[in-house]
Amino acid sequence: MGAGVTGFLVLGGDKEDDAKPGPARSSASEPTRPAESGGTERGVDGGPKPTIAGWQTVVNAERGIAFDAPPQWELKSQDWVDAVGEADDEDSILIAMMAPAVFKKQWCTSDPDRDGVKDHTPLAEAGSKGNRDAKSTEEIARENSATWVYGQYSQPDRQNIKTSAVESYTTKSGIRGSVATSSVSGVAKDDKCDSDGKATTFGFKDSEGKFVSWSFFGAKGVSGEVPDATVKKMLSTVREYDNGSPS
Repeated sequence: MGAGVTGFLVLGGDKEDDAKPGPARSSASEPTRPAESGGTERGVDGGPKPTIAGWQTVVNAERGIAFDAPPQWELKSQDWVDAVGEADDEDSILIAMMAPAVFKKQWCTSDPDRDGVKDHTPLAEAGSKGNRDAKSTEEIARENSATWVYGQYSQPDRQNIKTSAVESYTTKSGIRGSVATSSVSGVAKDDKCDSDGKATTFGFKDSEGKFVSWSFFGAKGVSGEVPDATVKKMLSTVREYDNGSPS
């Protein structure tokens, strides 16, 4: 079983996506922007408008990255990071995304460690991050998608994770990069919220030449699974925008 998503506010002036967390909180405790019935044609807080009618714009202001998500998804705050770590080390961070969008944030609720605190598992999430230590967009696509699947769904098992061949991809806004999808099947159902999973990562360089990425992860083979067509549609809208911050 995976470790599950842990959410935290970015502390102080450290705005890197892999910033150290403050006291750990369940991601479900973080206030989200409610999904608006029927979507919105407005940008978030004056930000960029959606490119798909009826959808909403998800913004990572720190990275200057935006993408569109269906109206039912909820948006986390700009200084919020969701991460997964090793199940046996609650302070570890394998991978994270900043200011993500979440679909059905309380899709499943359980208490796997029987400590009296309920853990909420989302059905899916999508967001973006910086990849400052990456060597190539191909590496980002391959390794990030596999890490999301491992961290959220399959650990401690790495053997059953399958990753597609990395492909070149260009978004509708003209961003060129690399995309790959990873998945795992046959996950041991030790807890009622355990499930098979999938993840897609698009790695690219921003206008400043920095490596960044967009990722989606979600439960696979379950009722209400996010269709691959929806994931691809979200991916197609990934774009940069001028967040107005000083360079």
